[in-house]
Amino acid sequence: MDTNILLESGTNELEILEFMVAGNYYGINVAKIREIISCQPLTPIPNSHANVEGAFSTRGETITVVNLARALGMKEKMDEPTQDMFLITNFNMVSTGFHVHGVVGIHRVNWGQIIQPDSMICNSSKSMITGIVNLDGKLVLILDFEAIVAEIAPDVGMNMSDMSHIGNRKDNPAPILFAEDSHLLSMLIYDGLTQAGYTNVIPMNNGLELWNLLQKYKEEGTLQQRVRCVITDIEMPQMDGHRLLKLMKDDPELKEIPVIIFSSLINEDMRRKGEMLGADAQLSKSQMSEFIQAVDSFLQ
Repeated sequence: MDTNILLESGTNELEILEFMVAGNYYGINVAKIREIISCQPLTPIPNSHANVEGAFSTRGETITVVNLARALGMKEKMDEPTQDMFLITNFNMVSTGFHVHGVVGIHRVNWGQIIQPDSMICNSSKSMITGIVNLDGKLVLILDFEAIVAEIAPDVGMNMSDMSHIGNRKDNPAPILFAEDSHLLSMLIYDGLTQAGYTNVIPMNNGLELWNLLQKYKEEGTLQQRVRCVITDIEMPQMDGHRLLKLMKDDPELKEIPVIIFSSLINEDMRRKGEMLGADAQLSKSQMSEFIQAVDSFLQ
């Protein structure tokens, strides 16, 4: 599947694959999709997580399949006929299959069209929704696939066990801003940075919030005292990380601030786009230890 979309120039656009589970409409960033295939016979995996439906082999690779309806607490078998498919994703350098009840199509949208869920919708750190977008007159929920996988296999995502070697470190008050839309991953990033001794860490929900805060600091004349490093995810409602990076590197007052992209989407194509936009470092969320080392290199 061609995922070479307009993120290369930081235009704040993405493509969303719309699909169905239990008669409801959901979405995923096309950049996370490796391929879409018809359902395959699955081999059950003994003692696996309840949401794991089984596994199959393709091109010499074994793919674990998650029953997405089960993971969302919804009806697994529909009364009416469905066109069941497997979405084969690749993020955090791991391929995973997700069993869905049908694929609707692909839509190109601006991140500004995607609404951050409020506390009435996402009232806990375990929420599996990162955004809501109106597509063809219906609301489509953008799912947090990283959180779904992390619930099944925590080490596949952000591996906090990598932090065990850090030991005791001196406190570092250097101010760090970071943008991450997933509640779960935001807490893990915050915990990782504070465990590494960073005591002045300010989390933001998306790139737009972080950008607005930078503008506020500029107006106050406190930018140099309030920001020493910026960390950003790539895919976020309102403003994605590539757009934030482009705006910062195009701004004479902001361009010297180190920007670290910390995302599950880091691959060869995304790394090239980040380099073109001026990223100072780019790491996958499975590289927690390397991420802390990158922060250290700018702030120690």
